[in-house]
Amino acid sequence: MANMAKIQDKLAILPALPGCYLMKNKDGDIIYVGKAKKLKNRVRQYFVGAHDFKTTRLVSNIDDFEYIVTGSEKEALLLEINLIKKHTPPYNIMFMDDKTYPYLKLTKEKAPVLKVVRNTKDKKAEYFGPFPDSGAAWETVKLLNQLYPLRKCKRLPKKECLYFHMGQCLAPCVNEIDPKTYQDMAANIRKFLKGDVRDILDTLQKEMEEASENLLFEKAQEKLDLIHAIHHVTAKQQIDFKDRKDRDVFGYYVDKGYISIQGFFVRGGKLLERTLSIEPLYEREEDAFVSFVAQYYSANPLPQEILIPKEYDITQLEEILDTKILQPVRGDKLKLVEMVLANAKNAHEQKFELVERKESRKEEAMAQLSNLLQKEIHRIEIFDNSHISGSFNVSGMVVFVDGEASKKDYRLYKLGEYVSDLDSMKEVVYRRYFRLLKERGRFPDLLIVDGGYLQIEAAKEILDALDIPLTLCGLVKDDNHRTSNLMDRNGKIIPVPRDSSLFFLLTQMQDEVHRFAISYHRRVRNKAMTKSILDEVEGIGEVRKKEIWKHFKSLKRLKEASVEEIAQVIPEKTAITLYNVLHNTDQNGNEA
Repeated sequence: MANMAKIQDKLAILPALPGCYLMKNKDGDIIYVGKAKKLKNRVRQYFVGAHDFKTTRLVSNIDDFEYIVTGSEKEALLLEINLIKKHTPPYNIMFMDDKTYPYLKLTKEKAPVLKVVRNTKDKKAEYFGPFPDSGAAWETVKLLNQLYPLRKCKRLPKKECLYFHMGQCLAPCVNEIDPKTYQDMAANIRKFLKGDVRDILDTLQKEMEEASENLLFEKAQEKLDLIHAIHHVTAKQQIDFKDRKDRDVFGYYVDKGYISIQGFFVRGGKLLERTLSIEPLYEREEDAFVSFVAQYYSANPLPQEILIPKEYDITQLEEILDTKILQPVRGDKLKLVEMVLANAKNAHEQKFELVERKESRKEEAMAQLSNLLQKEIHRIEIFDNSHISGSFNVSGMVVFVDGEASKKDYRLYKLGEYVSDLDSMKEVVYRRYFRLLKERGRFPDLLIVDGGYLQIEAAKEILDALDIPLTLCGLVKDDNHRTSNLMDRNGKIIPVPRDSSLFFLLTQMQDEVHRFAISYHRRVRNKAMTKSILDEVEGIGEVRKKEIWKHFKSLKRLKEASVEEIAQVIPEKTAITLYNVLHNTDQNGNEA
């Protein structure tokens, strides 16, 4: 139940003004952020009368609340979006698409560049998208860079690069290019991305025929390959509207305490379908929908039009989104809205059972764990260490809150010189919990070490020295190094049935912490290896090392790169030397 003793007095003095309210649990964590036209009326509704199961669950976890008064309902909505992004409360509907959408970015520089990006915050550039997947985006930009010789280099070199000799760049580094040339190319790229490819196909067809007539068969084949590439890239485009405007269409479906929000994106005739969210609903469905759409556009460019079902109240969206919002009542636009609503319902029905089962299993697992340990468990921290023969010694910590991974709380540790697995465990436990003591941070309800009694003893030694009475367990593994049971701090086995929800949760946590630690170990190792290889190449200093690492991210991608790709970052002569060093290393069988 909510802590009414603490809340009652605050409810009495709430103002009848617009604003945001922040619900907190007993640990002081913000678990829900809402907005209100009148704070007094809206907040009181949570603590009076009957609610559905979802809202009752939220209210039962409220220990306190804060509120912020704003000047208008519009300001309250904007503040709510920022607070949700900042605190990521577990009971809010959030736009949390971790993949994000790739866009093509056309810069407006003197010598423009066309590239694939996921960040669209540069207001001085033009963006095209979103694309359904990164493969389609890269395929398109590669084709356009072949058709239109825009600048490729991040910084202009002192002499022309390989792209100039390949006919894919005009070499603005050494040549004075007429601005109209780039303006015409940009205009053609815009036409292409809006689905208008007839002119370029006609031009390529004529060039192919002329080359063939002049017996320039290699050139003719190049033109034919480009024609085929254009057909391939544009094959899935469906022109639904003659005006070819950029449109987004949103709708939702609610049932059984969950909301499914669906979005369609129309870009230059290409219809992209995407199920954006299916989440438990703890607030009014209209509020959840408005908040979600507003969050989406805080991270993505606005289209020329947004289509919304006629039944929805769009007042708040019209106030905060600087674009045309339509509620069609007839024609093709209405059909598109109806399609979105039908897809939202279909997606909901298909996924609801799975989502509900996952939610139920999560709650059941946490109840089983709390029962086994005879205390209420909400927050769990688990560690895993990784090294190769003592080298690149690192550790990862993952956090689960109420059975769900809390990735914003994950931590990575680069450990000191390797002595033993037990010393590594002692070091990371000391660093983690000494810092929490110093900063008065939030301690977990349970600490799990990925190992048996020796690992428990190592962690216990540090916790006792710091005088921190944490509940401590270890993951006992079977002969196949898989999760088997829990072990308490005294070495007593706590049996966990293999068909229980808790067993699946423990397995998930073990897999996640292992993945997290191993991924970091590989990054550290690759960076060290890359650094050692780059040290062997004449002409590569600290500045160029940073540029190479920033561009290629990993040794694997650097090895896969061609000389031309490496030459985008460093001078061609140095790129050839680096390429040879990388591939000679492979031939000798030494790991770089």
